[in-house]
Amino acid sequence: MNLPDKKILEKAFLTMATAKAMATLYEDNFKTVSKYVHATSRGHEAIQIAMAMQLLPQDYAFPYYRDDAMLLGIGMQPYDLMLQLMAKKDDPFSGGRTYYCHPSLKDADKPKIPHQSSATGMQAIPATGAAMGFWYKENIGIQDANQENPIVVCSLGDASVTEGEIAEALQMAALKQLPILYLVQDNGWDISANAAETRAQNAFDYAKGFKGIEAISIDGANFTESYLAVQQVVQTIRKERRPFLVHAKVPLLNHHTSGVRMEWYRDDLEEAQSRDPYPVLKQQLLDAGFTADEIHKIETTAVAKVKADYDKALVAEDPSPKDLFTHDFAPTPITEEVGERNPQREDKVVMVDCALFAVEELMRNHKECLLYGQDVGGRLGGVFREAATLAQKFGDERVFNTPIQEAFIVGSTVGMSAVGLKPIVEVQFADYIWPGLNQLFTEVSRSSYLSNGKWPVSMILRVPIGAYGSGGPYHSSSVESVLTNIRGIKIAYPSNGADLKGLMKAAYYDPNPVVILEHKGLYWSKVKGTDTARVNEPSEDYILPFGKANVIQEIWEQETEETITVITYGMGVHWALNASEKMKNQVEIVDLRTLYPLDEETILKSVKKAKKCLVVTEEPTNNSFARSLAGLIQEKCFTSLDAPVMVIGSENMPAIPLNSTLEFTMIPNAEKVKAKMEELLRY
Repeated sequence: MNLPDKKILEKAFLTMATAKAMATLYEDNFKTVSKYVHATSRGHEAIQIAMAMQLLPQDYAFPYYRDDAMLLGIGMQPYDLMLQLMAKKDDPFSGGRTYYCHPSLKDADKPKIPHQSSATGMQAIPATGAAMGFWYKENIGIQDANQENPIVVCSLGDASVTEGEIAEALQMAALKQLPILYLVQDNGWDISANAAETRAQNAFDYAKGFKGIEAISIDGANFTESYLAVQQVVQTIRKERRPFLVHAKVPLLNHHTSGVRMEWYRDDLEEAQSRDPYPVLKQQLLDAGFTADEIHKIETTAVAKVKADYDKALVAEDPSPKDLFTHDFAPTPITEEVGERNPQREDKVVMVDCALFAVEELMRNHKECLLYGQDVGGRLGGVFREAATLAQKFGDERVFNTPIQEAFIVGSTVGMSAVGLKPIVEVQFADYIWPGLNQLFTEVSRSSYLSNGKWPVSMILRVPIGAYGSGGPYHSSSVESVLTNIRGIKIAYPSNGADLKGLMKAAYYDPNPVVILEHKGLYWSKVKGTDTARVNEPSEDYILPFGKANVIQEIWEQETEETITVITYGMGVHWALNASEKMKNQVEIVDLRTLYPLDEETILKSVKKAKKCLVVTEEPTNNSFARSLAGLIQEKCFTSLDAPVMVIGSENMPAIPLNSTLEFTMIPNAEKVKAKMEELLRY
C-alpha cells in the first residue's frame, strides 16, 4: 500500500495523538468532566481524521456524537471541544446548551455543520436534504462560487442504520443521485447490544439494496487505507455527483459514553485493543522515515496542548440565566401588515387558490423557492389541487413528487434551508404527519436554539387538516395540540383566503420553521356557511405578520346586556359567525389566525370587555390547545370574568368515524356552538 506524503501523515498523527490525549485526560479527571455526559472517538480516530482531511469549506458535514477526532481534523481546537464538554458560555457550537461533540458550525474556513441531535440516525435525513439542495441548485442554475463542487458527509454508527429513517434517506439519495457520502463507523456495538443481536447485516450489505448507491468496506482503524479510500470516493462524488456509502470497521476503545462504562458489559476489550489505530499510524510514520524522537515530540506536544486547553476551559465562564432566553427563533423582518388586503375584483377567490397564487408568486420571484411532497407534481398537482399548474410553470426540478416519506419530507428541509433554499413542503393529510414529527421535533424545531442561532430552519410545512365530507378516521383529524407543544416552530391556522395568502407570504420571508394548517372544508367553501372564506384575492405584495389576531365581529362594552367573546380559529370562525347571526351585538369573535405566536393582547382585551369567554375548537377538548388557552384566559382575566371560561370542541373519542351521522355527532357545528353561547350568556 502506498503511503500518503509525510505532511499528511504528520498532521494525521498529531490529530490522533490529540484525540487520544483528550480521551486519557477525560478518564484521569472523570469526576470533573462527567458532570455532563460525553463520548470520545477512541478507536475511531483513523477513519474520522482521514475523512476530515478531505473536506473543504464549501462542504457540509453531519458528524455524530463520537466524532471529536473528525472535528479536530477540520481545525477545531481541544479548547473549543472542552468548552462544550463543560457546557460553558463560549462553547462555539451551542453556547452550553447541548452535549459534547454535538457540533454546529458556520465558520468561513471550515466545512459547514448544521445542527443535529443525539437521536441516532436522525442526521441522515437533514444531511440528505443538504445534498438534495446541491442537486436542486445545480439543476436550476443557482451558482456557487467554488472551484470544486461541494459534497455532503453524513457520519453514522452501524447500529443506527437499522433505523427506518435511514432507509428514507438512502432511498432519496439513490433516486435523485445526490452528492453525499454516508460514512458508517461500525464498532460492533449499540450500547450493550452487539451486532449479532441486532443486525441482520452490516451497512455495506444493507446498501446493496439501494440501486444507485455504491458501497465499499474498509479497515477504518488503518489511517492509510482509510485516507486513500476516502480520497478516491470524495473525488468521484465531486466529479460524478452520485452517492456512496463507506463502511469502516473500527474498534470501540472507550466507553459508549461516560455514563455507560464498557467494563460493565463488554467481553471483547482485549480483542478490540489489538486493533487500536494509534500504533498502526505510529508504525506508518516510522515506515515513512520519521524517527522515534520526532514521533515522541509530536505526542508530547499534543499532550501539553490538551492539558493547557483543559486548564483554560475549567475556568471559562458559565452561561448566565439570561442566556436561556436567546435564539429560540431568529428575528423576523415581517412585523407589519403591508399590501392591499381587499382589492376590487370581478370574482371572489376560493381559499385553496389564494394559497396556490401565493406560492406561484413566490416561485416566480425567488429561484430558491421550491415545493415538494406526495402527489404535488405535474401529473396531479396535489390531491386538493393546491399545487395545480405549478410543475408545468416551473419545471419538475422545482415542483416534484416524493415517495411516501413524511419523515424525509419534513426533515430534509433542515438541509435544504442550510444550503440557502426555501422549501415549501406538504404532508397530504394531518393524519399522516406522525412519521414526520420525529424530524419536526428533534431536528427542525430545535436547530436555531441548540446551534445558538447559527442554523434556524427556514421552511414552510403545509398541512391539510380537519373533518370534511365523511373523510373518516384517517383523513379528518385535528392535530394542533400536538404541534403547539413543539417549541421552536410557528403555527398558522387561517380561516379565509386572504389570511392564508398573507400568512403564506409572511412564512416565506420568515427565517424560522412555519407550519400552516389549512382546513380542507374551507378550501372551496363547499361546506354550508363558509362562504366568507372566499375573498377578493389580496395583492401580490400583501403580507400578514404572525401573532396578530383579527376581531372579525366587534361589539361595544355594554352595561345592561350580557356579552361574550368567542376565541377561535379555522372552521370555528365560521361556526361562531353563523351561530351568532341573531345576537351580533352580544358576541365578539376573535380569529386567532396564528396559534404561535399567540396574540395575547387582543385576546385579553376582548375578554375583559365582554366579561365572558367561549373557546371554540374542532379538536376533542380534553388536554387540548383550547383548554390550555382557556386556562390562560382564566388566569389573566379572573377579576374581570362573570362566568367560567368555557370550551366547546369535538367529542372525546379516539377518531372521527366514517359514517356521516357519527361524524355529525362527533364534531361541532353552528347549532352546537349557538347552544353553548346561549348557555354562557345565561350564566
